[in-house]
Amino acid sequence: MDIVYVRDLKIDAHIGIYEWEKRILQKIRIDLEMGWDNRIPAASDNIKDTLNYKTAAKRVVQLVEDSHYDLVERLAEAIADTLMREFSIPWIQVTVGKPGAVRGSSEVGVKIERGDRQWQMST
Repeated sequence: MDIVYVRDLKIDAHIGIYEWEKRILQKIRIDLEMGWDNRIPAASDNIKDTLNYKTAAKRVVQLVEDSHYDLVERLAEAIADTLMREFSIPWIQVTVGKPGAVRGSSEVGVKIERGDRQWQMST
């Protein structure tokens, strides 16, 4: 399986369960790994055949900035669902990290995987 990825996407988000968190912006960090068959764009050398990582990243930024999420789990699911649906991605792994959320750690968060990891073998 080929992977298109975005690493360390930093976004200011309204996220958290506590009242004080709902009033401030907090930095979150997102990693995306998206399954994609890169043989076609490799052969055509045409951006229209790719999973455009810039467009996908912009969509994630828009999704995060347009809503409040209490839980990183909910945000990760929203990102996975949106990207899979809107970009026809067959498999995705989303990591959402919240730096500084737990004293003594650099970051906490979740990593989810959705879709069929073996999608390319069946195509």
